[in-house]
Amino acid sequence: MKELSVYPVVLKQTVAWGDMDAFGHVNNVQYYRYIESARIAYLMALNIFDQDILTVVASSQCKYLSPVFYPDVLHIGARIEELRNSAFRMHYVLWSATQNQVVATGEAVMVCVDKLTSKKLNIPDTIRQKIIQLEQSVDHSLISH
Repeated sequence: MKELSVYPVVLKQTVAWGDMDAFGHVNNVQYYRYIESARIAYLMALNIFDQDILTVVASSQCKYLSPVFYPDVLHIGARIEELRNSAFRMHYVLWSATQNQVVATGEAVMVCVDKLTSKKLNIPDTIRQKIIQLEQSVDHSLISH
């Protein structure tokens, strides 16, 4: 599980029986739900929900490396790879306890918008600093744009 040591937020996710599809493995849509839960845990660590901004997903992707089956426990690492003016790029890794390996990776670009107008706005300095500090807690230095 050393792959997770560079992720400041790691969420433990138990795979439910209902997460599987007709082919007997976890449905691809579930991975996005798992990633979303890890993203929310990361954003909560920033106290971003107490701000006058929202974060919206501009793009997202998931690479499936190995199928996951019930029962299993996934450990989902979340970190920010890149800070931009009004957006940041997050990276995720999904590690299976049963398989003892990474089973999927993902990325998402999140854009900050005003809660009232829904217009794009710059990442607030307080949030930017919290992100940098959180990433530094696992010796991850950000490329800031």
